[in-house]
Amino acid sequence: MSESARHELDAPPWLRVELTLMSLARGIRRAYDLRFEELGLNLSEASVLAYAQEFGPVMQAELAKHMGLGRAALGSLVDSLEDRGFVERRPKPGDRRVWLVAVTAAGDEVVKQINKIDERLRGELRAGISRKERRELTGLLNRLRENVGNAITET
Repeated sequence: MSESARHELDAPPWLRVELTLMSLARGIRRAYDLRFEELGLNLSEASVLAYAQEFGPVMQAELAKHMGLGRAALGSLVDSLEDRGFVERRPKPGDRRVWLVAVTAAGDEVVKQINKIDERLRGELRAGISRKERRELTGLLNRLRENVGNAITET
């Protein structure tokens, strides 16, 4: 039986779709980290900045949930961005126990650069993949994400 005729379930672990996806995700993250290095940022920091600019001022708890991070990890990212003058924490009007993360003028300029880098890199990553193929892939990945969520909650 040829390698291509083998069922993927019979394939060794390093050839299965899940490992391919994990490897791909690490590669994509590395590509973004390398590109954002010129701004002194990593993908997580760039994501916090871009999200806070689009939806902010935003509560830290909402940012943490959106990014899939714990509050402490998100707090460290915000601390780092605040130290560089890209964001500031503001008390929420009417509830001083809650902090909002707001992008500063300097942060706005960095987000413009983030968006340019993101647009260029997405073009490179999507080369040779049609819009129809991307839609199909997105549908499959969303179903897989639901399955993963179900598997996690069933344990």
